[in-house]
Amino acid sequence: MKPKRELIRVVKSPDRKDENGSVIAGGEILLDLTGKKAGRGAYVCSNPQCFELARRARRFERSLSCKIPDEVYDKMKSQIEGL
Repeated sequence: MKPKRELIRVVKSPDRKDENGSVIAGGEILLDLTGKKAGRGAYVCSNPQCFELARRARRFERSLSCKIPDEVYDKMKSQIEGL
């Protein structure tokens, strides 16, 4: 357990829909360093090892209710390592 300010938010932005309500594009999954982006979020500490543990246990996929491609994970991991 850590204070929320010490954690990094992973967010899935809302799906884009057409005028009939059909989904035309799935929500984008990315790091929210400000903590203010719209969408469903999950939190992880800034330690790359914590991120890898959450990735292997599929915690982000369960929290965000979607499949996350490896490319997205790799991009998020490189951003975390750059902090």
